[in-house]
Amino acid sequence: MIPYLDLNSINKRYQGQFAEAFEKFMERGQMILGDSLSGFEKDYAQYCGTQYCIGVGNGLDALRLIFEGYKIHGKLKDGDKVLICAHSYVATVLAVKQAGLVPVLLEVDPKTFNFDLDALTAVNDPDIKALLPTHLYGDVSPMEVIWVLAQERGWLVIEDAAQAHGAVGVHGKRAGNLAHAAAFSFYPTKNLGALGDGGAVTTNDPELAQCIAYLRNYGSGQKYYNKYSGFNSRLDELQAAFLAIKLKDLDRDNARRIVIAQRYHDQVHNPKIVLPRPNFDGSHVYHLFVVQCEDREKLKAHLATARIGTSIHYPVPPHRQEGLSELSHFEFPKTERLHETVLSLPMSPVMTDQEVDRVIQALNSFEL
Repeated sequence: MIPYLDLNSINKRYQGQFAEAFEKFMERGQMILGDSLSGFEKDYAQYCGTQYCIGVGNGLDALRLIFEGYKIHGKLKDGDKVLICAHSYVATVLAVKQAGLVPVLLEVDPKTFNFDLDALTAVNDPDIKALLPTHLYGDVSPMEVIWVLAQERGWLVIEDAAQAHGAVGVHGKRAGNLAHAAAFSFYPTKNLGALGDGGAVTTNDPELAQCIAYLRNYGSGQKYYNKYSGFNSRLDELQAAFLAIKLKDLDRDNARRIVIAQRYHDQVHNPKIVLPRPNFDGSHVYHLFVVQCEDREKLKAHLATARIGTSIHYPVPPHRQEGLSELSHFEFPKTERLHETVLSLPMSPVMTDQEVDRVIQALNSFEL
């Protein structure tokens, strides 16, 4: 069986280093907000090219704490609107909603899985105060267009970089350093994944960085003294230590993902399967390789028969989720069509050439 994602093999490469890190963790006795976290924060900020990195509990919290920090500093207030692409994971919407802001969804461009730029350019609502581009599947959003619009209209720009660790955007800057602030997830399946939950905020704004560092720890910068009404959302020492180990190989692993993606593009020749746009310059790190098919379930079954695992990202769009009924008035036919046709193929840095061969052969033999 070729798994959709073999996390065991990905992490098995580091078993010895993880064991050493665990021993140091036990000896040091620092469980929360210790040297491992501050070391990883320094390393990841340097990697992204930002001045600051603040480790938090998960990617959703990373987004929410950015919004909460901007509210404290008067750049946002309850009821302000935030633009989001309708084709995204539900956490993007939840973070906006939980921060007391209003998510405004826009139609997707099916070729890029990102904002329909015509729809984005046409937005004219004075209540919109922020734009939240998601680098979906590992592909950097069209940040040049986004920055021009944001500067014209006075919008904050906040990256949802949860799937784009290491991706390179405009002017050679990495994801995480392409906006006013950025949110990362280190969920185990990510290109840089922990062995549990984790997240981070990156920014070059010293006031925002300090505010989020307080907010993640109950609003406290000094034990038992609370400057803000905060949260409990801290990246723990052990996960930080594991992430620091894996960070050293992130570029190598992303390079392998790009090689696999290029092979899929070059060697899959089936008119029944729509491949994503080719993008091999480092601005797409292929967290996922997502194809489209009119009969997705038949393709999924065909690949399962060939002992190839797949996944669906995502079966239901945010505005059709039962728990987000306030968004049900939106109509996005392109987005809804994507959610009916997308299928994620096996993609990981530990896939062998022979496994890639098998996936390609199975895709080429598919018939509707």
